[in-house]
Amino acid sequence: MRLRLKADGRIVELRDGQEFPVQPLSVQPTANAAPADTGPLAVRDLRRRACLTQIEFAARLGVPVETIRNWEQGKRAPRGPARALLTVIAHAPDTVFQALAKA
Repeated sequence: MRLRLKADGRIVELRDGQEFPVQPLSVQPTANAAPADTGPLAVRDLRRRACLTQIEFAARLGVPVETIRNWEQGKRAPRGPARALLTVIAHAPDTVFQALAKA
């Protein structure tokens, strides 16, 4: 499965040169944590909904555990690629974690 993150935050699957929307899998964003919201509570909620510890979440994302702690404590905010990755995880966590495991 080939996926692409569109500029507007949508995730599409590429098949036969065409794009098809990807439906969220098992973890759904909550009403108070919109996919674009990457504040401390949103990052913590996203990690908890994936049933991962901070260490496991950091390992899956390929970042130091201190980065996850800083995001969750509000000391730092995810920016750029990290923010985009968290947005994609909010939409399709199983697909993202499978793709990251293969990398």
